Amino acid sequence: MSWKETAEPVLTRMPSVRRPEGHVPFKRKLGWTAGILVLYFFLTNIYLYGVQVGGDDAFGQFRSILAGGQGTILQLGIGPIVTASIVLQLLGGADLLGLDTDDPRDQILYQGLQKVLVLVMVCLTGLPMVFAGGFLTVDQQVVGSLPLGQTGVQWLIFGQIAVGGILILFMDEIVSKWGVGSGIGLFIIAGVSQRLIGGLFAWPGLDGPTGLLPTWFGILTGSVDIQSPLTPGGLQALVLGEGQLLALVTTVLIFAIVVYAESVRVEIPLSHARVKGARGRFPVKLIYASVLPMILVRALQQNLQFLGQILYSQLGNGMPGWLGSYGTNGNPTGGLFYYTAPIQSPGQWMWWAEATGQEPWQIMIRVGVDLAFMVIGGAIFAIFWVETTDMGPEATAKQIQNSGMQIPGFRQNTGVIEKVMERYIPQVTVIGGALVGLLAVMANMLGTVGNVTGTGLLLTVSITYKIYEEIAEEQLMEMHPMMRDMFG
Repeated sequence: MSWKETAEPVLTRMPSVRRPEGHVPFKRKLGWTAGILVLYFFLTNIYLYGVQVGGDDAFGQFRSILAGGQGTILQLGIGPIVTASIVLQLLGGADLLGLDTDDPRDQILYQGLQKVLVLVMVCLTGLPMVFAGGFLTVDQQVVGSLPLGQTGVQWLIFGQIAVGGILILFMDEIVSKWGVGSGIGLFIIAGVSQRLIGGLFAWPGLDGPTGLLPTWFGILTGSVDIQSPLTPGGLQALVLGEGQLLALVTTVLIFAIVVYAESVRVEIPLSHARVKGARGRFPVKLIYASVLPMILVRALQQNLQFLGQILYSQLGNGMPGWLGSYGTNGNPTGGLFYYTAPIQSPGQWMWWAEATGQEPWQIMIRVGVDLAFMVIGGAIFAIFWVETTDMGPEATAKQIQNSGMQIPGFRQNTGVIEKVMERYIPQVTVIGGALVGLLAVMANMLGTVGNVTGTGLLLTVSITYKIYEEIAEEQLMEMHPMMRDMFG
């Protein structure tokens, strides 16, 4: 008996959001999307009962891509969903699952298995976050007011975190089936956009650093004291410090590069086998696998740093030096976990401009590891992404063949079309994945407005661009219902 037959009774009974039976009007899709977005912002402002509000975010450097909010019911964000996707992609890439995504029965099993893995990841992430110490601080006033004791309040906190992890899973499913785009992409855009707006417009006196525009208003009016830009200290303050000129240039440049890269493509001509004059093109974009595989790469780094913090919270100074050492702020300062931590700002590697506490050779090793991790990991996960989302040469050839189209000058045969696609898709996938990884590291090293990280900025621009394309397609199909049949 195969594992599918054993697990089928459980996987097929996993709760899920019902698919729409017919066409969902565009306005209704926008309504569902807007409603889920409002619910997301609402949940990120509901703080966990029993937890002290405030303190450092243990995952602040990954928060822009994992969404959610520190100390709120969405403490885990999309982390469990992303980690479950990594496990499924690795298992599927090694062909260990034996699932055919074209088979409706196997599709149901795959979706059920994904939900089970998300629940497992909620437990594997949430339990250490509550009980291992150092991540969430229990409010002793709540412990004294409830007859549950310290452990009971911790289980109460974990229960709230688990509810948040399950809620965001079904919120993502609602957007994917009834809304526009995907829930994961929508939550990333919401979180990054919120930090971008704060980085631009946050006024003095609010929590966090002052925004870029109020800072420059203060510099021009003289209310913000800054040295002359003709002095080394004043120039550094304008470029790297309060002026944030380098962060502004990097943010604008990343926007421009991603929008340009989305438009760079190789267009393969197509013609209809039966209808003369009916022609089209199949675009193979430079970022063919999209920027979403970057979530998987950064999630691997986040899980590795999470493991390091758990070990340090349990072992303290007894932790082996080669494995990692941590400073008073909870950040790694040496060992394996230091070298595998991503670079997040110019101050972490510009030892000649700011005191970093590490030797230059240590910093260069860390930069090299981060660069190799993102470039190689981006290419590998881009390949996995293309193969598991039916974007590979074989799946694309079947789609073209089933649509009645063919490549002019070639026989109308799936194998022939697949060979033509193999000339472009694998190479473009690797190049695009590596390019996105390089851009993410460079943006982190140079800094961004609101400290949204390079990966978060790349994801936001790319996902927003794709949502724009999807909205344009939906409007076209609303205006011309016959186009709906062509798009399927």
